[in-house]
Amino acid sequence: MLEIFTQAVSTLAEKSGFVAILSDWQAAVMILVSFVLMYLAIVKGFEPLLLLPIAFGMFLTNIPNAALYHSLIFINETGHIDWNMLANQGGLLDYLYLGVKLGIYPPLIFLGVGCMTDFGPLIANPKSFLMGAAAQLGIFIAFIGALFLGFTPSEAGSIGIIGGADGPTAIFTTTQLAPHLLGSIAIAAYSYMALVPIIQPPLMKLFTTKKMRAVRMEQLRPVSKVEKVVFPVLVTLVVSFLVPDTTPLIGMLMLGNLFRESGVTERLSKTAQNELMNIVTIFLGTTVGATANGQNFLTPETLKIICMGLFAFAFGTIGGVLLGDLMYVLSGGKINPLIGSAGVSAVPMAARVSQKVGQQENPTNFLLMHAMGPNVSGVIGSAVAAGVLLAILPHA
Repeated sequence: MLEIFTQAVSTLAEKSGFVAILSDWQAAVMILVSFVLMYLAIVKGFEPLLLLPIAFGMFLTNIPNAALYHSLIFINETGHIDWNMLANQGGLLDYLYLGVKLGIYPPLIFLGVGCMTDFGPLIANPKSFLMGAAAQLGIFIAFIGALFLGFTPSEAGSIGIIGGADGPTAIFTTTQLAPHLLGSIAIAAYSYMALVPIIQPPLMKLFTTKKMRAVRMEQLRPVSKVEKVVFPVLVTLVVSFLVPDTTPLIGMLMLGNLFRESGVTERLSKTAQNELMNIVTIFLGTTVGATANGQNFLTPETLKIICMGLFAFAFGTIGGVLLGDLMYVLSGGKINPLIGSAGVSAVPMAARVSQKVGQQENPTNFLLMHAMGPNVSGVIGSAVAAGVLLAILPHA
């Protein structure tokens, strides 16, 4: 009896995470990193809706012997899902990760975003679309920079998309081009989105003058319901025909917006932007965090990705502001270039930053609605940029 009890205790000890963690320093470090991210999400409020599930997914995947996620099922020599391994060894997060690997979760997130987005400011001021396009400069500069750092073209494309400041787009692109980098890229993308109020203001002030920042813009014209209903259909038609690879994202984004603006699908709109959005966010965040295990994450490449992500985001902000400067000159000082920084698609945080910086120079200034034009156009712009990269780069 004593021998059986001793054997049981010995077996339990061997399978215990407390014992296994002693020989796996990488898992220990990643668990500590997950605690830091949880702190930032809960205490500091940095993108908590996504950062918290990502952090906890990172925590779960690095628990020794838990076997919740197996990267070899999805990243192997064949480049395809190993269905036999999934059936025999798959854990909870492996099954939930199928929604990421098969490209299901990001378009569903875009469906909810579309239901919550008012494209009225963009329709009222179509010129603001140019600022959203200019803010994608960071994507392509970071793409070139990543190539010089030794990344493959597919990896460089995934890194560059961080500059769009659009988490679902970054995830959608990376799962197809460089799935082994998903954890690093997703965490970098959402971290920089959360740091928009810190990163952007110094760059905005560097490339504008006090006089520019104090410009008050005229109130936007009213936008009719017909325009708002036609807009999502027209954008889907033009963008999807131009860049078919971006159709899953643009199509779902505009379908959600059509639910919102049509006035006849209120129940669908509310479901997409609330219950469905929340469920998909939980699954997406947790499973993306699960890809950040110690062996994949604690590498020199991760440090390069984080640096290049910051580089991409900074140049995206600069690109939008510089085009804003040009439009300020061409308009005879009627356009405040600060709204160009909102061209990165961190909606609506980037627009709020434009408003805040503008009011620091002129307390009577109200730039929020003007900045929402470039902001929502940045969502479209980043999706188009992702489609271009997906079309020209080899898939994993």
